[in-house]
Amino acid sequence: MRDVYVIGVDTIKFGRYLDKSIKDLAAATFAGCLKDAGLEKKDIEALWFANSGWGDAGQTCIRGQVALRPVGLEKIPITNVENACAGGSTAFHHAWMGVASGLYDITMALGAEKLYNRNKMATFAGFLGGIDIENCAQIVKSLTGFQLTDEDRLMVADFTAKYQKPKPAAKKPKKPVPERVKGRIMEIRDQLVVGIRLGEAIGYDKVRELAKMGGGDHSPFMDVYGFAARQHMKRFGSTVEQLAAVASKSHFHSTLNPNAQYRFPVSVEDALADRVVSWPLTRSMCAPIGDGAASAIVCSSAMVKKLGYSGRAVRIKASILGSGADRPFGFDEPEIGARLSRIAYERAGVGPSDISCAEVHDATAYGEIRQAENLGFCADGEGGRFAESGASRLGGRLPINPSGGLLSRGHPVGASGLAQVHELTTQLRGTAGKRQVEGARLALAENGGGALGAEEAAMCIHILEAPSR
Repeated sequence: MRDVYVIGVDTIKFGRYLDKSIKDLAAATFAGCLKDAGLEKKDIEALWFANSGWGDAGQTCIRGQVALRPVGLEKIPITNVENACAGGSTAFHHAWMGVASGLYDITMALGAEKLYNRNKMATFAGFLGGIDIENCAQIVKSLTGFQLTDEDRLMVADFTAKYQKPKPAAKKPKKPVPERVKGRIMEIRDQLVVGIRLGEAIGYDKVRELAKMGGGDHSPFMDVYGFAARQHMKRFGSTVEQLAAVASKSHFHSTLNPNAQYRFPVSVEDALADRVVSWPLTRSMCAPIGDGAASAIVCSSAMVKKLGYSGRAVRIKASILGSGADRPFGFDEPEIGARLSRIAYERAGVGPSDISCAEVHDATAYGEIRQAENLGFCADGEGGRFAESGASRLGGRLPINPSGGLLSRGHPVGASGLAQVHELTTQLRGTAGKRQVEGARLALAENGGGALGAEEAAMCIHILEAPSR
């Protein structure tokens, strides 16, 4: 396999783009990435396009071809990638493989996603696609096994008394009757639209089962994360204060990132006082939905020399893609992150202690704590203390998610993995400005997607090396 280098990266600011289409978002990052690489679209030999949710709007096939035809990208191979939250990093893996194999000299990976929807129910129903959809009713029903125990309820009561101070109810102006009636009609319409779509896809009997189990304003993944966090607390003694430390750190990092969806600080106290989503996770400890796009261009070492980019090309020392395993829930068997990181370290010829900074999949603050352990940055069970010590903060021993991570940079599913690559490439080039990790030489990206049983259905791990200077 040939050496492969990143020579162009781009991320548009993540956020809410109700007036923009997937085509608009893809065009913006496509242009930005070409500019960063100093290339023209004719230089791209093949492209991998990542997206998960466009099918809900009807664009179920040929997404990349449709998205990029308006910018004049045609004739070349365009491969569509759907791998849940790991879609962007999977596209990057295949762009790397196309060059490493010798088939191409310059390839591109691009991810674009729109999660904001006027019909909020449609957004959250879309997350069901990240599990085994045919068995979704049974899976959601099994989440009742993740409900709070009596011991958990005592912890919640202590937490509430300590941190969740009662707030005076805000007096909202009462809407006129016609507005309230119109709002209720729209709510019923939204429920019917989602119910019919799901019914036609999985059967109306299953939709009725799901309806009996209740709804909510968060995805089922949050309940799984909440359960995993509680088990970690019981097994290793991690604390809700440590989860809040992760959230506060990531929000601070995002204040330094112009591409972040959230650019405001959140103190540990504020994170603890925020609304509980799924105990022990509060809203500040959970990634938001969002729209966005990100991209990367990779090329061969011969092309790096031809372009004269040796001083800014970031080497891909390892790119690993793997799938989850059917295993019991718990901490006694290695998780997918631990299994794949061992392969990545071996391929790159490095170890966890060699990594200067990392971007990990923190759909919740617990995700960062557990992945820090799986990736070998600290011992099993020490992830909470690692974060609380300041080791993962800018200026610490190993900064994690200097971009702000999914928690505050944002998480437009198909773009998230490529936003990680953008951040780490920027760090390794030494051009990250106020959030620069001093002396960054090696960086790791971990990006998981979907859920089958006890762990992620798919995951990518990339290890990148700074340009020679």
